[in-house]
Amino acid sequence: MNELFHSIDPVAFQIGSFTVRWYGIAYILGFACASIVLVLVAKRWKIHVEADKVLACILCGIAGIIIGARLGYVLFYGNGYYWANPLKILAIYEGGMSFHGGFIGGLIGGFFGAKIMGIKYLRLLDLAFIGVPIGLFFGRCANFINGELWGAACDLPWAVNFGGLAGNIPRHPSQLYEAILEGLVLLAIMLILARKLPPYKEGTYFAVFCICYAVFRFAVEFVREPDAQLGYLAFDWLTMGQLLSIPLFLLGIALLVWNYRCR
Repeated sequence: MNELFHSIDPVAFQIGSFTVRWYGIAYILGFACASIVLVLVAKRWKIHVEADKVLACILCGIAGIIIGARLGYVLFYGNGYYWANPLKILAIYEGGMSFHGGFIGGLIGGFFGAKIMGIKYLRLLDLAFIGVPIGLFFGRCANFINGELWGAACDLPWAVNFGGLAGNIPRHPSQLYEAILEGLVLLAIMLILARKLPPYKEGTYFAVFCICYAVFRFAVEFVREPDAQLGYLAFDWLTMGQLLSIPLFLLGIALLVWNYRCR
């Protein structure tokens, strides 16, 4: 059986004591690309936005996502560790960010961003979430580079031996599965929808994102190793990622139903 061995340095470059990691670069690229998509789609939809207000809105979103992602990890995945070590909550450099926490934080930041830009909240979410898959793609690639969030053991030709805490066994490169599905495939879906000027009601693109992300994340979790501190939550297969994706899916469905049956 052939297997690939993971040997990528998570540090991109270092100048003296200043270290730049691929994970940080992924965040920067993700925010930058998503912001560009927001502006381009706004122009296509003939939504006038002022540059300084767009920048302020983006900063609100970035702050909400980073704070929410960290607090989400602490609450959903900490398993009591951070209650006993509260100062560790600030140690973002040690890793530990949650998409679902960042999602909630982004929604809160987007509320203030919509006020700043003077557009409807759901329309801003539509604009923003069209580009979010780009950030997810870079983020999942960074997870793979870091050798974290690895998949379950397998004997497939593309299996990767991550070594270290993952053990000296071949595993699913589940980070790359997510990069493809949550990143490239979801981006393609959103861009295809966005080619149409918005005859769609506000919130439609956001709802589609929620549904597709939840489905993709739920599926990949079946071949992803559960977080060691939590394990499976129930049935010997349900993970925290799957549990948190269920309300995201229901939110998307409810918003579509509300949009097209109740508005």
